[in-house]
Amino acid sequence: MAPIVIKLGSSIVADDRGEVRIDVLTRICEEIAELHRAGRQPVVVTSGAIARGMGVMALPIRPRGMDELQAASAVGQGKLYQVYDGLLRERGMQTAQVLLTFFDMSARTHYLNARQTLTTLLSWRVLPVINENDTTATDEISFGDNDFLAAQVAVLVGAEELILLTDIDGLYTADPRLDPDARIVAEVDSFAALRDLEIGHTTSPLGSGGMRSKVVAAEMATAAGIPTTICNGVRPGTLTAVLAGEREGTRFAAGEARYSSFKLWLKYAKPSRGTLVVDAGAARAVREGSASLLPVGVTDVRGDFDAGDAVEIVERRDGASHALAKGICNYSAAELRQVIGLKSGAVRELLPRATEEAVHRDYLVLD
Repeated sequence: MAPIVIKLGSSIVADDRGEVRIDVLTRICEEIAELHRAGRQPVVVTSGAIARGMGVMALPIRPRGMDELQAASAVGQGKLYQVYDGLLRERGMQTAQVLLTFFDMSARTHYLNARQTLTTLLSWRVLPVINENDTTATDEISFGDNDFLAAQVAVLVGAEELILLTDIDGLYTADPRLDPDARIVAEVDSFAALRDLEIGHTTSPLGSGGMRSKVVAAEMATAAGIPTTICNGVRPGTLTAVLAGEREGTRFAAGEARYSSFKLWLKYAKPSRGTLVVDAGAARAVREGSASLLPVGVTDVRGDFDAGDAVEIVERRDGASHALAKGICNYSAAELRQVIGLKSGAVRELLPRATEEAVHRDYLVLD
């Protein structure tokens, strides 16, 4: 049976003063223990380390400086994990603290090591309690209240479901705190249908996410064939109801799993270091013919990247750049600029050791 990834946002874990919401966590841990006793494989992704550190240090508002955020996390992380460990041990469960950074997700070897660790823990019937390692994260490598992290973990472990617990009932047509006419969206079958909704970045005083990051997380998970629900974890019984198939919050239907685990990692986790602009013929071959991208089809190279880095591939038409794909480039930016627009024979003359493809089709994923 596949794991179930349950993500608790900062607003679930701590109140506005940074104090642990022990009543809420106790109830959710009991529901998680019931899942475990039934032979299921729950995995917890939690936010709240910074919020807990703020509470301990009596900080009146969430810090903005990275050094203060990291320090608050260092104060709060261990204390937060102790709460989970204590509540779950009381219910007969062993837990393990797992701290990840964006680098662990974006570096393929680290990604596979993380998967193996989590797989081993689950085989031992140990519950992973996962958080971002805020103490070492930076502005460029942060997950946004752990929504992205939860989706990545769901893909990583091949979850059967992703549940994002927050303090509102789900996705609304507008922010219900600002618009009294906002209506909840019960089911999402197409992300294109959400484009007209006012999905904002409004967060709690202690959090860093917002509904937009949850929708992006849902898009990522459903692309891997993992149904996702955003629901109110403060209300008793919500988690149990979702897992029983009852209507709660906003449910995102699983899409057809079009991509391999590698291509999902490439699409969502590995950061792009540059951009390749391609002509119409190359764009058509990549999009419709599942072809590799050759240097002859490249018209411009933007950025500074090394061979093995991920790059965005765009088609330039009608005076604008249109996203086409993302892939692992076999050339550095400097090398590719030497052979831009050249056919394979000419490329081999200039760069004898170069491969024929700028981006091989096996290491390319369409946008």
